[in-house]
Amino acid sequence: MLKLEARPQPSKAMSFASPLIALAITVVIGVCLFLLLGKDPLRGLQVFFIEPVKSAYALSELAVKAVPLVLIALGLAVCFRSNVWNIGAEGQFILGALAGGWVAMQAGPDTSRWIVLPILVAGVLGGMLWAAITALLRDRFNANEILVSLMLVYVADMVLSYLVYGPWKDPQGYNFPQTITFAAATKIPKLFASYRVNIGVLIALAAVAAFWVLLFRTYRGFQLQVGGLAPAAARYAGFSSRHALWTALLLSGGMAGLAGALEAAGPLGQLTPHVPAGYGFAAIIVAFVGRLHPVGIVFSAVLMSMFYIGGELAQSRLGLPKSITGVFQGLLLFALLGCDTLIHYRVRWARVPKVAAPQPGATSAAVVKEA
Repeated sequence: MLKLEARPQPSKAMSFASPLIALAITVVIGVCLFLLLGKDPLRGLQVFFIEPVKSAYALSELAVKAVPLVLIALGLAVCFRSNVWNIGAEGQFILGALAGGWVAMQAGPDTSRWIVLPILVAGVLGGMLWAAITALLRDRFNANEILVSLMLVYVADMVLSYLVYGPWKDPQGYNFPQTITFAAATKIPKLFASYRVNIGVLIALAAVAAFWVLLFRTYRGFQLQVGGLAPAAARYAGFSSRHALWTALLLSGGMAGLAGALEAAGPLGQLTPHVPAGYGFAAIIVAFVGRLHPVGIVFSAVLMSMFYIGGELAQSRLGLPKSITGVFQGLLLFALLGCDTLIHYRVRWARVPKVAAPQPGATSAAVVKEA
């Protein structure tokens, strides 16, 4: 039989190579999937890995998809390093979009461009408020943060639906479930006039640098990581688990809310039931593929953005269903989990001990003793 045996010392080199091996496995399985679906595998790989980077416009769209993934994954990396399992970043993203969208809807034609700043601040506060519910229930009642944060995603989705189908519905919108189009002053400034990419890219890069400093160059970041790696040692050193819980969840919620506000006031320009695009769940994969490191998260977010764009192109050019994006995301995650398992464990053959067959006429006590 096969048996997993712990390695005496996991390989650091393989730890960094694991995401690349997982990507290679994902590509191989993807080729097999295209063949089973009757599609040209080379054309399929081109759609997923070449088309998203072959032109300036494609690169700008890649950046638009990558920005929310980077921001959300940075917050999740802090949570996971602190051993706090926030699975509800999608709900915090929605609340950030709602809070930022509400501020944007108050703007008129003569509003200053500086209203963008209150929109982003509102988004951060909205995400933090939604994450605070999870932190409060975990802190006061020891509720499981995985279940609470996940269930709050569906609550946030229902709040969004209620608002865009009800109080916030555009009276001039031909009965479509959407808010008014935000005023021009509220739009996130673009980096280039001809493309959709905006200053969210600069904000994301600044956040990467800030989180790197927090995690690896500050005492507070050290406390968070010790609490995640060795809770007993953290308690012995006097580090507060409550502070770690609240800090991690509020940071994570704030980053998800910021991503939501940037999305609402950026590419979307209004609120619709389609605000939740799955970024909060995809960012979990981004965080782990990026090794919970701010720089690694940037590269994994670009890869995940290629899956998003490739999935959209596969629908229009290859006639594949929309779920193909989720399939590639899931393949990458499971391949990574498999590779990480083999980093810490080796597969060994173990012989099954043979039990002697009872002799004819042997007493039950003798049989038990022999066995």
